[in-house]
Amino acid sequence: MTDRISWDEYFYSLIHLISQRSVCLRRKVGCLVVKNNQILCTGYNGPPAGHPHPEDIGGCERDIAGIKSGERLELCVCLHAEQNAILQAARHGISIEGATIYVTIFPCPICARMIANAGISEVRVFGNYPGEESSKRMLDYCKVKITHPDTSDFRERT
Repeated sequence: MTDRISWDEYFYSLIHLISQRSVCLRRKVGCLVVKNNQILCTGYNGPPAGHPHPEDIGGCERDIAGIKSGERLELCVCLHAEQNAILQAARHGISIEGATIYVTIFPCPICARMIANAGISEVRVFGNYPGEESSKRMLDYCKVKITHPDTSDFRERT
């Protein structure tokens, strides 16, 4: 039998690659939505299509104002990775109900609400986010399963 990486390792590698498309000056986030091990859509954090990148408009407004990570998200010009993935699915008529979303960091409360309402059944998250407790409560109330895969089991590849 061929020595292959697990599905979690595969998707984990992909979301980290996807995150490299981000132009956010604070944090690069990537995600993908999967059903039956088939990728339905992907997303990374960045401004809406056609909007200048933060570095092209003088920087991140939240950085300039000294706002902590996880606070005053409405001031950011960037959409979150989860929002972009959900919008991509909607734009292309792809049902994500019952799917799993893989995310590099825990969703913010706004994204947690969108994930629940989109019908996503599981969040597989690889990193923490400031103030994620309210997101966890939201997902728990909405019966969205939360999984933190153990990346220490992932094999080193050369």
